[in-house]
Amino acid sequence: MFANSEENSIARITIHDIARQLKITASTVSRALNGHPGISDATKSIVEQTAKNLNYHRNNIASSLRLGKSKIIGVIIPSVEVNFFGSVLNGIEKIASENDYNIIIYQSNELAEFEKKGVETFLRSRVDCVLASFSKETINPDHYREIKNRGVPLVLFDRTNDDLGVPSVVVDDYRGAFNATRHLISQGCKRIAHIGGQQHVLIFNQRKKGYTDALRAHNIPVDENLIAYGKASIESGKDCMSQLLKLPDIPDAIFTVEDFTALGAMQALKEAGKKIPEDVAVIGFANEPFGKYITPSLSTVDQQATKMGEEAARLFFNLSEKNGFYLHHPPKIVLEPALVLRGSSSKR
Repeated sequence: MFANSEENSIARITIHDIARQLKITASTVSRALNGHPGISDATKSIVEQTAKNLNYHRNNIASSLRLGKSKIIGVIIPSVEVNFFGSVLNGIEKIASENDYNIIIYQSNELAEFEKKGVETFLRSRVDCVLASFSKETINPDHYREIKNRGVPLVLFDRTNDDLGVPSVVVDDYRGAFNATRHLISQGCKRIAHIGGQQHVLIFNQRKKGYTDALRAHNIPVDENLIAYGKASIESGKDCMSQLLKLPDIPDAIFTVEDFTALGAMQALKEAGKKIPEDVAVIGFANEPFGKYITPSLSTVDQQATKMGEEAARLFFNLSEKNGFYLHHPPKIVLEPALVLRGSSSKR
């Protein structure tokens, strides 16, 4: 699509056009627009009014680069289709805007190679900071280590790696899973299954650990036959649930690694003629928006997504105010998860 002539006219206006109209130098215009103390208030006023009349728009990127900053934060997320990451972005953007920063988003599509390209793109673009959440494929984080090696601030959120020694913001995945499983136990469930994700992903590993520890805390044996591993998707949840329903003694409850997996599990249960929660109670993790609208509505664990984004962005700005982003012990902010109880898990 081509821009119209008015847009092209606006785009061409520079400080030189303002200078010619006022018969002053371009450097005087620049200093007036930047509030230089050596320029009189009268000159500043007339320059600003002329700029407004000519529809002048400052090139913030060029101005920032002259100051040695791009005023841009690069954000790498696994998928824009997952509402959780959209909510994290809202939090990041809010704090960035308050600090006169913009954000650029790169989607890894859960692929390590795409993630590496995102890192390369941001480093070439000279962003001031990278905020990132690992893809499910990422096992070797050397591309993130390169960001740190170049002295560019890096803050991780949700899916992180403590070995990198960078600031991070996470929810207490272990506690969220423990509480979710304990809730199912409180509903009288005794054969509680778990559909997990890839165990090299720290958050998925912690959710499984929270599940098994909750069982042990209530003197319920951990039955490995009741644990299935999927890829955190609707189809994976459906496939894993179908396998669990083939057991001689089927589960009376299921805790899934996240909500899309829970949705797939519920589809399999309905196709098998099982009632939710009467036959099998279900609880997920993440509090995706669709959960409240399906039948029965989905119990889940809220991850404080917007707050996670806000805290990640604040870490960058707060640490940048100190002398050296990496000179201090990297802080790790752990947010409290919150149970959201709905119809899918309420047997009593």
